[in-house]
Amino acid sequence: MKDINTEQNILNAAITVFQKKGMAGARMQEIADEAQINKAMLHYYFRNKQQLFEAVLMKAFQKLAPQMNIIFAMEINVYDKIRQFTSSYIDFVLENPYLPTFIIHELNNDPQFATKLMAHPNKPDPKPLLRQFEEEIKAGNIKDIPPVQLLLNLFSLTIFPFVGETLFKVILDISDTHYHELLIARKTELADRFIESIRT
Repeated sequence: MKDINTEQNILNAAITVFQKKGMAGARMQEIADEAQINKAMLHYYFRNKQQLFEAVLMKAFQKLAPQMNIIFAMEINVYDKIRQFTSSYIDFVLENPYLPTFIIHELNNDPQFATKLMAHPNKPDPKPLLRQFEEEIKAGNIKDIPPVQLLLNLFSLTIFPFVGETLFKVILDISDTHYHELLIARKTELADRFIESIRT
């Protein structure tokens, strides 16, 4: 019987090694060493590196998607919902900094991975937010911009600073600590600027 604590220990070890070496550079032996188990035990839980990599992603996804769906479905005004989304998403990725680059890697490696994610019962469902955008446009409260474009803008502005973190730190010549501070400030800065750009 597989032990939940051992499996979580393996996932934590995999995150550490994948962050240091990347998916291509990581070795199952390194992950076993990090988890302080033998390689045979590691293969008992996860047959290969790809399966382990996907398990790491799905574990994080299972935490993120329900949080996003709660926000999308909240009965609050659209501006507060935007603030909730940017703050919650940035907090989550700061706690799971490996996630954006892992997902980009897997999407490039396996185009069907997005289909696997969306097959999950708790997949993100932004339809309530899209409907709210439509209602606010009709009421004249926000600019007449296609709701899908608004959603793409919001997602892109929130996610890209994490995907491009290494590049931005080199271009801006700033430390990890300084960049982290910028991301913390962005929780409110981004929401305020986005709201200002769509308000009529």
